[in-house]
Amino acid sequence: MQLPPGYTLRPPTLADLDAAQALMAAVDFAEVGESDADNDDLRLDWEQADLTRDAWLVHAPDGQLVAYALITDRAHLRIFADVYLHAAHHNRGIGTLINRLTEERAADHLALAPPGARVTLGTYINAPNSHAARLLTNEGYTLLRHFWRMAITLDAPPPVPVWPTDLAVRAFEPERDARAVHTTITEGFGDMWGFIPQSYADWQGSMIARPDFDPTLWSIVEDGDEVAAALCAFPFPDHGHIRSLAVRRPWRRRGLALALLQRTFGLFWERGERTIALGVDAQSLTGATRLYERAGMSVARQFALWEKELRPGADLSTQQLAE
Repeated sequence: MQLPPGYTLRPPTLADLDAAQALMAAVDFAEVGESDADNDDLRLDWEQADLTRDAWLVHAPDGQLVAYALITDRAHLRIFADVYLHAAHHNRGIGTLINRLTEERAADHLALAPPGARVTLGTYINAPNSHAARLLTNEGYTLLRHFWRMAITLDAPPPVPVWPTDLAVRAFEPERDARAVHTTITEGFGDMWGFIPQSYADWQGSMIARPDFDPTLWSIVEDGDEVAAALCAFPFPDHGHIRSLAVRRPWRRRGLALALLQRTFGLFWERGERTIALGVDAQSLTGATRLYERAGMSVARQFALWEKELRPGADLSTQQLAE
């Protein structure tokens, strides 16, 4: 497999961060008319990755960055490839080459997974991206699931949340609450499809040790000395973003999730932010989509998750160049 004449392939450095973010935004705008690419998220991903092995940039002959990919993993069991390819450079074999590189790197995790475990490589694409869907089909991937970005744009202050009288809500205090909130998120997300728990260190690194962390946008609900529920939100450049919302089993069906959403809408309203968004499994087993609809949110964007099982000894070189 080779790039077209004049194109170059290399790993990124942090100096390429702005160019990669600009490419991600351009691809998203071309495909769906908006972008939620965030420099803080991207920088964090790059700082936690081995860029020499886990990421790739493709430049056109004129020096323009036209493709970017990054591999991440969850416990060596679920590997994800984040891939962006400029539409003006489709049908030149670049997408297939990038896919093969991500598969070869993902295969390294087979030796690190528990014996006999099922290891998969997945990639999220914008749902309307039929070009990527064809490429992935040709490469042996299966459309597995859809995910939504749901959002609300406020034109008035949100409803005041109503709390059970025996529970208390307050802002997050990092030194006091971090481990309890990690436990709450882990327990609350345990019912979600495909959830693989993060270690405390990894969770802390991805959620707290980041430039846009603001503890006043995180809320916890307490029942005495126990954390019953938690919500973690961030001030993204163009909207308020809810990253995690979890209610532990003993405190479910008491209206805590809706109240936490309304509290967070109010916090963003006070800051002058009118749009708040989050990501959700469109086939959520917990009924999360119905909760968000009750809170006034609606589907703003759709993603498709394509997945392929990785098997020891697979010979990628025998596959036909599909793009």
